[in-house]
Amino acid sequence: MGKSHVFNARARMPVSASELFAWHTREGALARLTPPWERMELLERSGEGLQVGARVVMKMRVGPFPRRWVAEHTAYIQDSLFQDTQVSGPFSKWVHTHRFWPEPAQGTCILEDEVEYALPLGWLGSLVGGGFARRTLERVFAYRHRVTGVDLRRHAAFASRGPLSVAITGASGLVGSALVPLLTTGGHDVKRLVRRRAEASRGEVAWAPDKGEVDTAALEGVDAVVHLAGVNVAGKRWSPEYKDAILKSRAEGTLALSEALARMKRKPRVLVCAAGVSIYGDRGDEPLTETSAPGTGFLADVCRVWEAATAPAEAAGIRVVNLRIGPVLDAREGALAKMVPPFLAGGGGPIASGRQWMSWVSLEDLLGLIHFSLFTDAARGPLNAVAPGAVRQGDFARTLGRVLRRPAVLPMPAAVIRTLFGEMGQEALLAGARVLPSRAEQLGYAFVLPELEGALRFTLGRTTEGLEVRHD
Repeated sequence: MGKSHVFNARARMPVSASELFAWHTREGALARLTPPWERMELLERSGEGLQVGARVVMKMRVGPFPRRWVAEHTAYIQDSLFQDTQVSGPFSKWVHTHRFWPEPAQGTCILEDEVEYALPLGWLGSLVGGGFARRTLERVFAYRHRVTGVDLRRHAAFASRGPLSVAITGASGLVGSALVPLLTTGGHDVKRLVRRRAEASRGEVAWAPDKGEVDTAALEGVDAVVHLAGVNVAGKRWSPEYKDAILKSRAEGTLALSEALARMKRKPRVLVCAAGVSIYGDRGDEPLTETSAPGTGFLADVCRVWEAATAPAEAAGIRVVNLRIGPVLDAREGALAKMVPPFLAGGGGPIASGRQWMSWVSLEDLLGLIHFSLFTDAARGPLNAVAPGAVRQGDFARTLGRVLRRPAVLPMPAAVIRTLFGEMGQEALLAGARVLPSRAEQLGYAFVLPELEGALRFTLGRTTEGLEVRHD
């Protein structure tokens, strides 16, 4: 075994030590703490929570190679400390101690993460990989501490409203798979609507949107529903059949769900339904708010039908929020994940002229807007789920290049876009709209990542902002 190193990072958290400890014990905490740029997958858990003897098995990648990481909890003191130790994995030694230091006078606490680790290959491993390991730990814990603090503030803001029971469609998608752990770490109960045979013991509820079927009996008692399901608009080139699937997945699925909720004896208080900024069409430089008229085009038509399909729920007295979501920035999936590889290879650049507006939103703020909409009674109807810092596509490319330290000078001509992607390329890549989050700001939502460069650095792990760290 090579030389052991000690990494220590601290952060002040806006709650008591017991509340912070409780956050870590809840389902979803590990998912919330896993950075989006780290390709890690939870394979299995055993034992009781964070108690001594509990184990976690993860699949990760070390360069291009998959690797299993098995960690076992080796110390536990309620509200004060827990520890996990690598049993097998990429390090020669890894002991991670989480400590919680109370600050009763301020009503806050200090979160301390101490990692004692040794790299493989002894002194050679430390010589070759020591700097990389330190930088990686700094990036990871800067992310973890920021997410923890953001979540705690979100939950504290609505703590008086009590835990909710929330049903989610599309829970396995990019947004849904991140929303579930955000809610569960806040103490909320989550039910997932699935199209296969539902397992009630896992909180699953059956639905078949193409047949208009929803198991409303299993939904009785839910306080809120978040509807995220739908065929991927950019999944492939649009054929008439694929366009029909896009439309039906949104119109029929949303209508089936809305009608089912309207029939329930105890109806949920709120339905938060995903839609898109594509409703505005290609609008040039015109600033667009929730009061702006819809535009034209296939996606604008889809969004109009999509939002209209929530009418039965609204007529039944359910508060409906139609989130008009812009391109979601996250390192795992979506547009950004597709852009990063060519940029890293030096082949990045603007799309066509680069003059078209890109009204983006970070995944973290989309989650925040959904959470905010669940609890904010004044939120209803259209709500633009975009950051206040919309940019032109060329500026987006230059900013991404700067964050990745790569050039961004190779444009993709419009003719190539149309040839490769057809109508989908025209509407999803060449069109643009300058959409403003007017309603969210009026209601008092505070964006976590309002500016593009900060949002990119956060999700790509290119920042250590706010980290208080010591290496030994």
